[in-house]
Amino acid sequence: MNQDIQIELSGIEKHYGAFHALKNVNLSIAKGTFVALVGPSGCGKSTLLRSLAGLEKITGGTLKIAGEIMNDVPPRARDIAMVFQSYALYPHMTVEQNLTYSLKMHGVARAEAKRKAEEVAVITGLSGLLDRYPRQLSGGQRQRVAMGRAIIRNPQAFLFDEPLSNLDAALRVSMRKEIRALHDRLHATSVYVTHDQVEAMTMADHVVVMRDGIIEQQGRPLDLYDKPANKFVAGFIGSPAMNFIPAIAGEDGKSLTLDLGSVRQQIAIDHQIQPGRKVTAGLRPEHIGIGNQGQGSFDVPVAVVESTGSSTFITAATMPELTIVETGRGTVQAGETIGVTVDPAQVHLFDEASGIRI
Repeated sequence: MNQDIQIELSGIEKHYGAFHALKNVNLSIAKGTFVALVGPSGCGKSTLLRSLAGLEKITGGTLKIAGEIMNDVPPRARDIAMVFQSYALYPHMTVEQNLTYSLKMHGVARAEAKRKAEEVAVITGLSGLLDRYPRQLSGGQRQRVAMGRAIIRNPQAFLFDEPLSNLDAALRVSMRKEIRALHDRLHATSVYVTHDQVEAMTMADHVVVMRDGIIEQQGRPLDLYDKPANKFVAGFIGSPAMNFIPAIAGEDGKSLTLDLGSVRQQIAIDHQIQPGRKVTAGLRPEHIGIGNQGQGSFDVPVAVVESTGSSTFITAATMPELTIVETGRGTVQAGETIGVTVDPAQVHLFDEASGIRI
C-alpha cells in the first residue's frame, strides 16, 4: 500500500438486478488530492460516490480507505463526510446545532463542540449566523453549513454530490472557488461529482470522465483537454464542445479532406495516417481562426452569431454545423460568408468506427 494513497478502488462492480451500473472501475486517489467525477446523467458517477460512502453496497472488487478494506464497513464507521445537493440540514435546528450534531452523537462535550463550531464558522464564513435557522439563510449560506458540518468531523475524505446544482449561475462560480480554497486550506482529500465539465476543469487536480459505468479517461484537466483518449471525452471536455467532421486522408497521408456538406476542403495535418483512411476530425471552436490566412483556409456561410461581450460564438451553415469562438465582440454578421483557418497542430483525429484517438 502506497502511504500517499488515501482511497483505492480495484475492479469495482455494481449491479442493480440486471443493470450493470459500475464496470471494473479502478481508481487511486492520493492524499490531499481534489478529484472530480464527471459525465452525463446515468454514467455511474453518483453511484461510485455513494459506494465510497457506503450508501451503496458494491457487488464486486475491493474498496480501501487509508489502507483499510471497507467493502463491508457501515457508512458511519468509514470516517468520511458527504455533502449533498439538497444540503440535508435539520430545519428545526440552528446553524450551530446542525454543525455540532454529529459531535453530539459521538459524545463530544458541549463546550468542546461549541468551540469547534465557532472555528468552523470562521473557516466557512458563518460567524454571526450560528443562532439562525436554515429557513433564515440564503442558498449559499445553507451550502456553507452543509460543508461546515462535514469539516467539523475532520474526516479521512470529503465526498461532494453535485453540491452546487441548486444555486444560481453567479453563486455557483463563487462557491466553487470557496470549495477549492477550503480544500487547499484543510489539505483535504476530496471527491467531487458534477455533470458540469467547467466545474471539473476549474476545481480538480484530477478529472475522471465516466460513461455507462466505466472510466473513459482520467488525468490532469488540461491533459484531457489537449489529448482526449476518444471522441466521447473530446466532446465532453471543453466548452463549447469540439466540432466533429467526417474526413478522409489524402494520398500523401499528411492532409485531410473535410466533408462539411456543401463545403469540401482539404487541410494539412500534423499526423501521418494511411492514405484514403476515413476518420473523424475534431476541431475545437477556439482553435479555428477567422480570416483567410494561407493554406488550410476556406470559406463558410454564417448562420448564427451570438455575442457575450467577451466572446463571440459563430455557427456556420455547414453540415455538420461548425462552431467558431472569436475573442471579443467581433464584426461577423449572420448571412455573410467568412474565411476560416485551421492550424494543422490543433486537429484531433479519431477512428471513424471506434472513436478512439489516432
